[in-house]
Amino acid sequence: MSAIILYDLVGADDRRFSTHCWRVRPALAHKNLLFETIPVSFTGIRDIRDGSYPTVPVIRDGETWIHDSWAIAEYLEETYPDSPSLFGGAVGKALTGFVRHWWQGGVHLLAMSMILKDIHDHLTPEDKTYFSENRETRFGKPLAEIQADREQRVISFRERLQPLRKLLDNQLFLGGATPLYADYLIMGTFVWARKMSPFALVKSDDPIHAWMNRCLDLYDGMARKGPGYEW
Repeated sequence: MSAIILYDLVGADDRRFSTHCWRVRPALAHKNLLFETIPVSFTGIRDIRDGSYPTVPVIRDGETWIHDSWAIAEYLEETYPDSPSLFGGAVGKALTGFVRHWWQGGVHLLAMSMILKDIHDHLTPEDKTYFSENRETRFGKPLAEIQADREQRVISFRERLQPLRKLLDNQLFLGGATPLYADYLIMGTFVWARKMSPFALVKSDDPIHAWMNRCLDLYDGMARKGPGYEW
């Protein structure tokens, strides 16, 4: 079987930092699938295939192309049913859908607002203009203003993590003794943040910090490799 190709967002110094790509990488490893990555800058995404993909991740599996991290997870689960399940069955997939919307709908966005300027500073020159214009339009203010007062706002962010914290008080992963896609879904945010910013989203004595490090150690420390920050 030929390797699956993952188009992977890259910043300066080969920083592989996309939240959504970091949901797909461990999902591929979880399914025991051989894969290779092709680094793509923000401004290079338009050159993938026929230019129809607005974002990454994109995978190519033989003649099949799939875009979007959730669609990719669904595809891997359906296409490779004999390898370990990403969801633990239909009920697990439904519950993972809840985790996805809870996390993406507010928690991840708040995290993004605290490190946008740091992300910008670790991009290639050609991507910095695109990124600042895109994100400043989205948030309605300059990057430095969006990121301002993060030392205070991170308190609210950490409070929002209480459901996750309480769960991890009693088990190693969201999936129980071993990780599932729900872990990778949330893990992507922390890998992305550690790749691009020295600003710690969680404290070192937080159960979420211990979980994060267990996730970083998965699959031969895949998420620890390459440039990034330790926190």
